[in-house]
Amino acid sequence: MKTIYTCFFLLITASVYAQTPQSMSYQAVVRNASNVLVQEGNVGVRISILQGTPTGTAVYQENHTVITNLNGLLTLEVGMGSILVGTFAGINWENGPYFIQSEIDPTGGSNYSITTTSQLLAVPYALHAKTTSDAARIKTLLYTGF
Repeated sequence: MKTIYTCFFLLITASVYAQTPQSMSYQAVVRNASNVLVQEGNVGVRISILQGTPTGTAVYQENHTVITNLNGLLTLEVGMGSILVGTFAGINWENGPYFIQSEIDPTGGSNYSITTTSQLLAVPYALHAKTTSDAARIKTLLYTGF
């Protein structure tokens, strides 16, 4: 019976590993041309994933219209906007470096007047995952019995 549960658990685990979200969180504080926070206002955002350099080719691009909060903070999920170029799932992350470029229209349209570009860097859990093999994860699951 334990063997049946173990096989079932491995199948479920394999399907969970295959369901990595195809998006990432993004936040920015928005100020207008007078350097005043855009509080609880509609803003237009275009996000691009650029390959190679901060001025590289856009391998993915999307638009969003979001509402800032009382502190001028906008929050969105890159990969969940209106797609303009490519697909988020189609980005080959091994062919980096990659940069994220945000263009913002603080009036809510597509007249982007604020542009920033930053390199995408690894997060701590991704650095740890690089040191862990699939075999080690499965071995741990088998010996802990779930």
